[in-house]
Amino acid sequence: MLKLFIFAAVVLSGCYSEQSLEDNGRVVGGTEARKNSWPSQISLQYASGGSWYHTCGGTLVQRNWVMTAAHCVDSNMNFRVVLGDHNIYQQEGTEQYISVGRIFVHPNWNSNNVAGGYDIALLRLSQSATLNSYVQLGSLPPSGQILPNNNPCYITGWGRTRTGGQLASVLQEAYLPVVDYATCSSPSYWGSTVKNTMVCAGGDGSRSGCQGDSGGPLHCLVNGRYYVHGVTSFVSSSGCNVYLKPTVFTRVSAYISWMNSVISSN
Repeated sequence: MLKLFIFAAVVLSGCYSEQSLEDNGRVVGGTEARKNSWPSQISLQYASGGSWYHTCGGTLVQRNWVMTAAHCVDSNMNFRVVLGDHNIYQQEGTEQYISVGRIFVHPNWNSNNVAGGYDIALLRLSQSATLNSYVQLGSLPPSGQILPNNNPCYITGWGRTRTGGQLASVLQEAYLPVVDYATCSSPSYWGSTVKNTMVCAGGDGSRSGCQGDSGGPLHCLVNGRYYVHGVTSFVSSSGCNVYLKPTVFTRVSAYISWMNSVISSN
């Protein structure tokens, strides 16, 4: 069975769960994003020893709700989200810091089997974010929408810039076109590891997500507008940017009804 790397960046013990995607580098093969050009992107951080540390990304989907990966919040830690951020190590005056009030992990998520799917969670914030030019809601796709092969998409995050490298200080972006399910589930790609509730993107051997990008968005261009079609989930344990092993995302359009149900009842 293929070993996987998930993308969270918890550094409490110096080891990484499964093959996790978190540390201080950036999207592999990416470039610095224009400041606040992805205003729905958040940094999920945990408290340790009186300081806060980036572990994952996420997307603001309602003023008081954030979408992220389930594996990012498996640990029982004190979390906060930072909105409107660009450099996670500097105060730039655009940030909003809001604690996480409650965590809703998909009921079918199994932390021992990231390839089983359901790697999605919703975080209810302790207060609503203020929307402005630096902080905006992410646009979610219609329920069930499947994108075609090579649909243009961008991954964003503060994850490692190379396998085993450091987390990025400023938000990175990388162009990762969609690899359709028929291709991605073929033997030369991910095979049966990939489910139809996932989205594959990239796989060119140079650009990919990496540790610290987990939970963050895959922004895909549809009819002239960007929608968040993916939640960053895992890569190959052989490395972040392995040829023909595209970055794998939870397919957001498969979970619209679950998210609507959670938000409406809480």
